[in-house]
Amino acid sequence: MGSVSLRQVRKSFGAVEVLKGVSLEVADGEFVALVGASGCGKSTLLRMIAGLEAVSGGEIAIAGRLVNDVAPKERDIAMVFQNYALYPNMTVEENMAFSMRLRNAPMAERAAAVAKAADTLNLGPLLKRYPRELSGGQRQRVAMGRAIVRDPAVFLFDEPLSNLDAKLRVHMRSEIKALHQRLGTTMIYVTHDQVEAMTMADRIVVMNGGVIEQADAPLAVYDRPQNIYVAGFIGSPAMNLLHGTVAQGPCGTRVEIAPGLWVPILGDSPVAQGQRVIAGIRPENLLLSAEHDAEVPQGVVMLVEPSGSETLLTVQVAGQTLLAETRQRLDFRPGEGAGLHVSASDVHLFDVATGNRIPYSPSGSLISLS
Repeated sequence: MGSVSLRQVRKSFGAVEVLKGVSLEVADGEFVALVGASGCGKSTLLRMIAGLEAVSGGEIAIAGRLVNDVAPKERDIAMVFQNYALYPNMTVEENMAFSMRLRNAPMAERAAAVAKAADTLNLGPLLKRYPRELSGGQRQRVAMGRAIVRDPAVFLFDEPLSNLDAKLRVHMRSEIKALHQRLGTTMIYVTHDQVEAMTMADRIVVMNGGVIEQADAPLAVYDRPQNIYVAGFIGSPAMNLLHGTVAQGPCGTRVEIAPGLWVPILGDSPVAQGQRVIAGIRPENLLLSAEHDAEVPQGVVMLVEPSGSETLLTVQVAGQTLLAETRQRLDFRPGEGAGLHVSASDVHLFDVATGNRIPYSPSGSLISLS
């Protein structure tokens, strides 16, 4: 069993409290990604699970056993670091077998474990090479192989792909996800890259300022962010967040953003007339057209950024700057006008005072911002 249980875990460095009572249950065999901006406490939390940092308060249990005062080597975990941490004077085979050698495991057992891990990671042809003779991706695979050889209950990854180039990161993401599917071992993965978290994990834990803002399945975090922080952090480009007031218009309930600009919402939303809210619209849900209609607000295209499969457009309307992302081949140029449309089903609502999501599960047809 490789379950991990965190109960009101705290960590302070002097007077600075880095983790402020984190509670989380990671099921046996689950792949959990810890994400958040630099300084949110995600790497510190991982190091505390590994036993590399002492716990200031709360409890950490692995496979049901309290490990607060258990040495790292006795926790049945294996950690893969950002900088690979390979011994330069040892071959790939020796690096992978090192932990078993420390345990005085028989040579035959070591050889069998290394061969199995090497086969899993396609490292067979590299076993006699030294780290200096390997590429970055190969070194990272060796670091993963060294962890696999230990056959731990839990794998811990601390931003293992951040030193790789973009193409290799995509390849290694697939390799790590496939590795998890083959091994079925619990994995906790720290990253600042939300794309890594979204594509690899069974569950994403979004951290901010030493607390957990939301822990949920990747698409649930994307489709139903619990608060403004999660809404703004998850998604690239970020969600458009517009402050406004709930009002009744000729076409139904809406959020008035500025004179001549409003966002439609459905009448069954739990908001009152005159209530201040924040309306969130993801860039891919903001649709642009070249039509010129008095009933459709006209924005001005300020910037066009094609990336191949998608095009990102920056649009100004009624004093607001919005981002729209489209897969259509729209022939907009800076300075041209564009009509803006959004469906009520694609509008997220947040409370201004708390920043929390307002429970709202809308569905509706395409309605124009106007």
